[in-house]
Amino acid sequence: MRQAPRSLCPISLALELFGDSWSLLIVRDLMFKGIDSYAGFLEAGEGIATNILADRLKRLADDGLIEALPDETDKRRRRYRLTDKGLDLAPVMTALVLWSAKHTGTDAPAEQVCAMAADPDGFARGVVARHRAARSA
Repeated sequence: MRQAPRSLCPISLALELFGDSWSLLIVRDLMFKGIDSYAGFLEAGEGIATNILADRLKRLADDGLIEALPDETDKRRRRYRLTDKGLDLAPVMTALVLWSAKHTGTDAPAEQVCAMAADPDGFARGVVARHRAARSA
């Protein structure tokens, strides 16, 4: 069971959900990279430890940002996807990518950053639309 929030400040509440980099990196991998499995997150190149990954996936699911579904080919495994609540982060994640690309060196694909910069809201809406379409497929 989660503790009561420290305060009701919107920034403080968001930090309680994403107070560590791993949670946002998992959201990034789901949202932009199409990674949707435990093994995929481990292989994403960030070097997350297995115990941290398991904890963050559980926390993100408990907070309603992602959901775990049985893998169609191996019911012992799980596939993860963003919920509507998680997809609502698309504009925030887009803004973070743009901010970072402006102020730091980044390995984000240049064509993706250009598309984000040209129409951030449209890009975020497109991300959400693709994820929702994949759910109903």
